[in-house]
Amino acid sequence: MRLSEKLAKGEDVSVAVIGMGYVGLPVALGLAETGIKAIGLDIDINKVTSLNQGESYIKHIASKEISNAVDAGLFEASVDFSRTTECSAIVICVPTPLTKHREPDLSYIVSTIDSLLPHLAPDQVISLESTTYPGTTEEIIRPRLEELGYSIGVDFFLVYSPEREDPGNLKHARRTIPKVVGGSTAACLTEGLALYEKICDSCVPVTSTQVAEFTKLLENIHRAVNIGLVNEMKLVADRMGIDIWEVIEAAKTKPFGFTPFYPGPGLGGHCIPIDPFYLTWKAKEFDIHTRFIELAGEINTSMPRFVVQRVLEVLNQAGKAMRNSKVLVLGLAYKPNVDDLRESPSFHIMDLLSEFGCEVSYHDPHIPVIPRTREHANWTGTDSLAWNETNLSAQDCVVISTAHAAYSLDELVAWAEIIVDTRNALATTPSKPGQVIKA
Repeated sequence: MRLSEKLAKGEDVSVAVIGMGYVGLPVALGLAETGIKAIGLDIDINKVTSLNQGESYIKHIASKEISNAVDAGLFEASVDFSRTTECSAIVICVPTPLTKHREPDLSYIVSTIDSLLPHLAPDQVISLESTTYPGTTEEIIRPRLEELGYSIGVDFFLVYSPEREDPGNLKHARRTIPKVVGGSTAACLTEGLALYEKICDSCVPVTSTQVAEFTKLLENIHRAVNIGLVNEMKLVADRMGIDIWEVIEAAKTKPFGFTPFYPGPGLGGHCIPIDPFYLTWKAKEFDIHTRFIELAGEINTSMPRFVVQRVLEVLNQAGKAMRNSKVLVLGLAYKPNVDDLRESPSFHIMDLLSEFGCEVSYHDPHIPVIPRTREHANWTGTDSLAWNETNLSAQDCVVISTAHAAYSLDELVAWAEIIVDTRNALATTPSKPGQVIKA
């Protein structure tokens, strides 16, 4: 029986969510909130164990929310992919990184589908939420199902619905964010909407999976290009001796035709630094050169070097060489008030400072120890420097890379000798002349 029919009759249904990370875990908890049993699948046994004990490993998701779902019998985690046979729908939320050549790496999607094939059951909805290039659902997933003799829209219902998670965003609750849904066929769309209408207040149906895939990329490319623009404007304004932050504050008073974007030390998170290049790669198949996207990428990835150059300048002005200077980077997470360090520009700043011979340390109240990462394994196990007057006053320079709310800016200004502020965090905090330098 199809998912839509089961839901219409009020029957109990279960949904498998593959990937218990920043996207998959919220999806599973959203299902549990509506009374739908969610089975969270992941290859990481440590994550599975923590979840079944009601413990969260993501700061902005409370352990209480997980334990409530577990105690109610509406959520459990497992490493056993055969559990998908119990489910009416399967939601795939696995990573889609780039290779070192900035080409899409779909290995997680492919391996997930291949692991699922022996355990699929008729009438299941299979929904991909991982960000990817237009055509992935039809070109990568659909053929694997059809090779086994399944008819899409009859035996199985294939859907693409891009994630719209924003870790730590308290303004938009999970259910209130509209959900874009595209299906391989009209019947697939119907089943996809039946699933997502249970966990979202509003759904946005589109005519194909390709449209849904392109929608996600456009959302993130819009941000990447505009951030690239304002970062370039920061470089120009800096050379002219103009405060770009003051310019933005003035410009955003215009009630039409202007949307403020803010400069920073580079792009972070899984989406903005990576997703644009999925479209750039795919566009080459159609002999299109996406110059705006690539230029924005070049500008945004150059910002950590600009920050380090500013550190070099201020140390020189203070009569100090970079080699053996102590530099503290504040904020390892890519955005304020979360523990998400994916693609964080702070890593690049720390790497560059280290290459120049600096004694580099970091402080982040949300990341007490740096876990293993794919690209920055050299920092694995490094402890966050304790926040106190002794440690901060011992630094030759402090770089504000991520402006967490937990930081006492008054203490920072009282204790630190030189501060390079990449976030305009100290705009309203009194400081000594020449102590704070914007970058």
